[in-house]
Amino acid sequence: MEDIKAVALDVDGVLTDGTFIWGPNGEEYKQFSFSDVMGISLASKAGIIFALISGEDNSLIDRFAEKMKIADTYKGTKDKAAALTSFAKKNKIVLNQICFMGDDVNDIGALELAGLSAAPANAHESVKRKVKFVTTKAGGNGAVRELIDFILAKKVLGKK
Repeated sequence: MEDIKAVALDVDGVLTDGTFIWGPNGEEYKQFSFSDVMGISLASKAGIIFALISGEDNSLIDRFAEKMKIADTYKGTKDKAAALTSFAKKNKIVLNQICFMGDDVNDIGALELAGLSAAPANAHESVKRKVKFVTTKAGGNGAVRELIDFILAKKVLGKK
């Protein structure tokens, strides 16, 4: 694993537990973890950049990206490998320096390209078999923070 300079995340099932709730007027709700928010904040301060790559085209993704100051969002993406490649080119980062975390079969293409592939504990079994790192925490419940803690610890060890 090369030095990770960027982390790209699927949203539903990774930053959320995959559940969505519809309100009586058709509004949609998603739940995010403050543990993950803190992890992203810490990693950003350490110089890691982020992208959100989602198959959904949802304004809640924009809201999360704005809160976390994530400039690169790819919504309604059917080809996540192409989105990851685009993110790498835009930011002049080689794919080996990017971590991608996904949870289901539509994430496999991007997971295969990333230098570090990761999945939350509750990811689909076919995904967990393909990735290099599986968290002990489920998506939406601190899985992203666990991944970031792992990456930041490797950065510190690499500097010694």
